[in-house]
Formats: sequence, C-alpha cells, structure tokens
Amino acid sequence: MSKTDDAKVNEREQEGEATLRAGVYDELRHRLITGRIAPGLGISTRGLAQQLGVSQMPVRDALSRLAAEGAVEIRSKRKIIVPVMTPELLEEVMHCRLLLEPEAAALALPAIDAKLVRQLRAADAAIDAAIESGDVNSYMENNYAFHFLIYRARGQGVLTRMIETLWMRFGPLMRVVYGRVGTARLVDQHQQALDAIMRGDAAGLAEAIRADIGDGRGLIDVEE
Repeated sequence: MSKTDDAKVNEREQEGEATLRAGVYDELRHRLITGRIAPGLGISTRGLAQQLGVSQMPVRDALSRLAAEGAVEIRSKRKIIVPVMTPELLEEVMHCRLLLEPEAAALALPAIDAKLVRQLRAADAAIDAAIESGDVNSYMENNYAFHFLIYRARGQGVLTRMIETLWMRFGPLMRVVYGRVGTARLVDQHQQALDAIMRGDAAGLAEAIRADIGDGRGLIDVEE
C-alpha cells in the first residue's frame, strides 16, 4: 500500500471516529432534552457505552462537551451527574426560552409547508394520545418533536441550537415533574400554534409558543 493509500485510510478512519463521537454526543443531548437522564443521579460511562454499543472513550468525550455546556457535572472520574435545577437557574432558563422560542417560531413560519403541517398534526395527535394514556415518555418525545419541527423549518441554525441547549437543561427537571404530577394536568396548547400556522399569523404563532412555555412553568409551581 502506498503512502497515498495509507493517508486515505487514515483520513477515513478519522472521519469515522469523528462521526461516531458526534453521534454519541447527539444521542446523549437528545436523552437530556427528553428527560431520559434524571437529575441528581450518577451517570455511568460504562453503562452508557454498553447501551450505545461503543467504547467508553466517545462517551467520555461527549460528557466533557456536555459539562462545558452546563448540562452535566463531572465531579470525579466516577462521579458524573445531571445537576439539580436551582430556582435561580430555572428562572434564567425560562426567561431565555420566552425570548428565543417565540421568535424562532415566528421566523420559521414562512418555511412551514403542507408536508410539515402534516408532521406537526401527527406529533400533536401523539401528544394527545400520550396525555390520555399517561405515557410521560411519549409526551416528552412528541412535545420535543412538535416544537423543533417548527424551529428547524428554516434549517438547523444558531438560534435552534441555542434553544436545544436550553431544553437540555430543562428536560431532566420536566421529566421529574411530569412523573410526579402525571399527564392529567397537561394542557395541549399546540392547536393554537397550528391554527396560527394555517392563518399565516406569525404573532399568533409566537403567542401560542409563549403560552405553551407558560403552562410548563405553571406545572413546576404546582409541584413546588
């Protein structure tokens, strides 16, 4: 094998490793966003590696990135946790969500087509079914899907990534809250968002998203 061939093999291996690390990071990020990693409990790099079918190295790399974003705390090699939400941090996160998400939805409106509307209706139907059946995991997954189908309509830009980071901080707390209060108190505000989309009403869509965020905050007040 020539030096050129060796270089190509090395390049492919490096690309494959980078893709693997990115995939592990995105998966852990998604698990945090949807509340599948609980706050205050230890995170096992070995356990996550086994679940994902990878070595511990890309898991450690992903956790280091998540720690830099404030989503996890690495206290030692054997002590990694999702931090418990403080009242001060909660207020900051909610303030940022209220600033960014209505704006992201309004900006995305021109890019929402008939195909995306069908996907939004399917996600909303799944949310209604989850509320009816008390399936918290399904509710979390489909609520995330509904919101980010809207926010990503014009592409995965900086604004959407910032909102994902806020959800990554917020998701573990909400999974605990929903697990305690159940789904009976959940209100589906998404029909208002869909109605605004069909009217082409950017201000109405922003207000629907704002109301939805407020409902989530209200559940935390009930829990407290």
